[in-house]
Amino acid sequence: MDSGIKEPFSIKKLIGTILLLVVSILFLLPFVWMLSASFKVETDVFTYPIQWIPKHWNAIENYKEVWLGSNPFYKYYLNSIVVSVATTAISCVVSALAAYGFTKIEFKGRNGMFLLILATYMVPGQAILVPQFILYRNIGLFDSLLGLVIINCFSVLGTFMLRQFFMSLSTEYIESGKIDGASHARIFWQIALPLVRPSVATYAILRFIWTWNDYQNPLIFIRSDKWYTIQLAMQKFASLNGEFYSLIMAAAVSAILPLLIIFIIGQKNVIEGIALGGVKG
Repeated sequence: MDSGIKEPFSIKKLIGTILLLVVSILFLLPFVWMLSASFKVETDVFTYPIQWIPKHWNAIENYKEVWLGSNPFYKYYLNSIVVSVATTAISCVVSALAAYGFTKIEFKGRNGMFLLILATYMVPGQAILVPQFILYRNIGLFDSLLGLVIINCFSVLGTFMLRQFFMSLSTEYIESGKIDGASHARIFWQIALPLVRPSVATYAILRFIWTWNDYQNPLIFIRSDKWYTIQLAMQKFASLNGEFYSLIMAAAVSAILPLLIIFIIGQKNVIEGIALGGVKG
């Protein structure tokens, strides 16, 4: 016997659902057109009315040219994956350690130091490009993937974001660890970090997306073609194949595919992280 109470039918809720559906479709249409165009022969890309399902398929040839042509995407993909994964891993560890220190460890000047770190976020990144360029050139990190990793792995926003999640973590867990004789390092790795795993996963997804989409830093600090990331490769590919829109769309689909996969896999952690941030310990 079903004893549950059913919610009454609501016209407002139905209208809201329909509006959200319409807006979602409008946001998806450009991606669907891009995907469709990447499967077409060049002469069918701008036919009107739009052929959402191509009449003449050329997908294999288009994607083969993108991945194995004169400017093969696979080597640029590897560079972007190395930079994005390394940056995400290091940034998560550094930001989580800083966030734990600013919330669970008492020391003199803690709040003032945190405000000082936040103040650096107000400085536009473009304002320090020249000093960074000179520094990297002098210490040998210019034109290298290691330089791209280092420049992105320390994040004020990441520290601030994870600090908010660590603040929601009850101090009783920390005190219990201290009573058992655990050091702060052990408490962090074995108690605190597992409890805020969804929030760290949320930041990891955002950090990966930001790094993957980064165009400015590779443009400034990379010169050799062999170290190009996918964003520089896209610009180069578009300049060489500007009249072939089917190839450009195939390259664009290839460039955003990892982001879709990462978000689909990690969307559960994103939802859990947002929910965790709204709970006060």
